[in-house]
Amino acid sequence: MKVVSISKSHGGIQGVYSHASEVCACDMTFAAFVPPQAKNRRLPVLWYLSGLTCTHANVMDKGEYRRLASELGLVVVCPDTSPRGPDVPDEKDNWQFGCGAGFYLDATQEPYAKNYRMYFYIAEELPALVVANFPADMSRQAIFGHSMGGHGALTVALKNPQRYRSCSAFAPVVQPSTAGWSRPAFEKYLGSDEKTWRAYDATLLIEDGKRFPEFLVDQGTADGFLQDGLRPWLLEESCKKARDRPHPAHAGRLRPFLQLHLDLHGRSSEVACRAACVIYDVTTRATWSAIARLEVRPGLSMPKRLTRPSMPCVAASWITKSLLASPGPDNFGRMPL
Repeated sequence: MKVVSISKSHGGIQGVYSHASEVCACDMTFAAFVPPQAKNRRLPVLWYLSGLTCTHANVMDKGEYRRLASELGLVVVCPDTSPRGPDVPDEKDNWQFGCGAGFYLDATQEPYAKNYRMYFYIAEELPALVVANFPADMSRQAIFGHSMGGHGALTVALKNPQRYRSCSAFAPVVQPSTAGWSRPAFEKYLGSDEKTWRAYDATLLIEDGKRFPEFLVDQGTADGFLQDGLRPWLLEESCKKARDRPHPAHAGRLRPFLQLHLDLHGRSSEVACRAACVIYDVTTRATWSAIARLEVRPGLSMPKRLTRPSMPCVAASWITKSLLASPGPDNFGRMPL
């Protein structure tokens, strides 16, 4: 791994790094912010996946996540959106395909299969590199993204529900197998057999039985791509058909995207425990977020999804059971600090 740049920010370190990727058969670049708390311990990891035409740098330049990540003690990793280089096949006049448009899938068609393996890169190769070189606690991971990256976050989480404690997306492409701006790319990467596309479509993964406890989805109502490319209502419909519904939420520009989402992932990683209220069904792994109505007995441990197994509860914010979410288990107490 090579250091491309290093800068200080909010008491932490913002770095950009490159490495030779065996999975993508080229050099890959990513950014990583390490907050000041990393001097004393390993910290939760939050993955941010960017959208079409983007690189690792877009969220660094356009979204100020470092202040809140520093407060919450989150390591934030921002990968690139595709393989790049002179030997990587590309369509330079097509912003919806090729470099900058890897769609977080593993291509099976030539000439793209050699390089465009972004799912395996995000799910396996890059995490191994991160844990070996950064103070990352891989037992506490979360993932989110924007647009194509929102699609990536949803599908990666659905296929790895035990790995990530939380998942959210801003204006995601929820059904890329039918969207006008992603369907052509899917056919080039994966071939004409649309059955193989289902593995990279959040709505179809849910239809096929994949589950994740809870999603937060933000969507601006004035988005120019809302009707053709994004269509968040398709995700909501898929969730309604599933028994353990992830409850996506939709909002406009008034909701501060990065602050809200970072706070969500911080709570799920035991870092910021204020205002947490989650009902967890151990049998079905379903969750409901609701308004707290009833405090439960103190001294009990939280479910394993939110804390380390058998971790005792201490004096912290109350975790409460909602009357709106019955039935549900009663193994709730105070959130461990």
